[in-house]
Amino acid sequence: MKQLPVLLIFIMIFCGCGRRSNMDADVSKIDCPPVKVQRYDLDLFNANTTGFRDDVTKLLPKYRLFLGDSLASPSKLASLKEYLDNPRNQDLIKAVRLKYPEVNDIEQGLTGAFKHFKYFFPSFRIPRVYAYISGGDYEYPVQYSDSVLLIGLDNYLGKDYAPYKADGVPLYSTDRMDERYVVPDCVRLLANSNFPVETGGGSLLDVMVESGKRLYIQDAILPQTPDRIKIGFTQAQYDWIKKNEFQVWAAIIENHMLYSNDGRIIRVFTSDGPFTVEFGKESPPLLGNWIGWQIVKQYMERNPDVAIERLLKEKDSQKILAGSKYKPEK
Repeated sequence: MKQLPVLLIFIMIFCGCGRRSNMDADVSKIDCPPVKVQRYDLDLFNANTTGFRDDVTKLLPKYRLFLGDSLASPSKLASLKEYLDNPRNQDLIKAVRLKYPEVNDIEQGLTGAFKHFKYFFPSFRIPRVYAYISGGDYEYPVQYSDSVLLIGLDNYLGKDYAPYKADGVPLYSTDRMDERYVVPDCVRLLANSNFPVETGGGSLLDVMVESGKRLYIQDAILPQTPDRIKIGFTQAQYDWIKKNEFQVWAAIIENHMLYSNDGRIIRVFTSDGPFTVEFGKESPPLLGNWIGWQIVKQYMERNPDVAIERLLKEKDSQKILAGSKYKPEK
């Protein structure tokens, strides 16, 4: 057999290995100090009630974000003490102390995530990170503003934490209220805050693709995290969509919904909830987000020279769909 030239062999190997080059990330040399989560939750609730003013005043230099510049106002001090003495907050801090005496896993996860953010988005500003007791702010378990990331650890005490049920938190939400979701929730918030979705008045396809882009950012930032955790599906919901993706896509096409800008249709496919009514109680919510994600994944796989920042700037969802050659298996 005639041997292939060495250069041709090299080119073949290089091309074969480079197929996913837009997701390759060696972050070992990224300049990012290890994340240290500042435990405002523990430090504040550890304040001695007999020497409260002195103890809290000692926290001022470290936690001006929460405490402001001064505690001279008696009403401010009284309000703070009332917050600490609140029976609900006392129960929450007890549970947090038990579950999160330390947060090494969260710190390591965020360190890796921030390195990946810096790799793919060099202008990304690494935020300061604080843990606090939100008092049951279930709608916003993590918050981000001005390069500060706040984690309400009382929102991640596990789905069996009794007060969640007593407060009427939906079961589909409590499924995501444990430690596995802390870092993905932070990454999702950072992605949505730094790269907000712009789909006002767009079609279902536009919304699906834009949502898929944000999930694709999670692929880049959290390469070891399972897809079902990134999107928030249970294992059963994940198995359902893997089995029924073709049927969902077929329903969208056959019912001429792909290019519809009907708000009701868009909400059906992109709103959170226990399931998608039109597909039964076994189905997951966010079916449109899932399909948009698969479209974006396949587009990027077929276009390895496209960087993520360029993907985010591409507003032609039809171009991305065509370039993906998306066609789920039956």
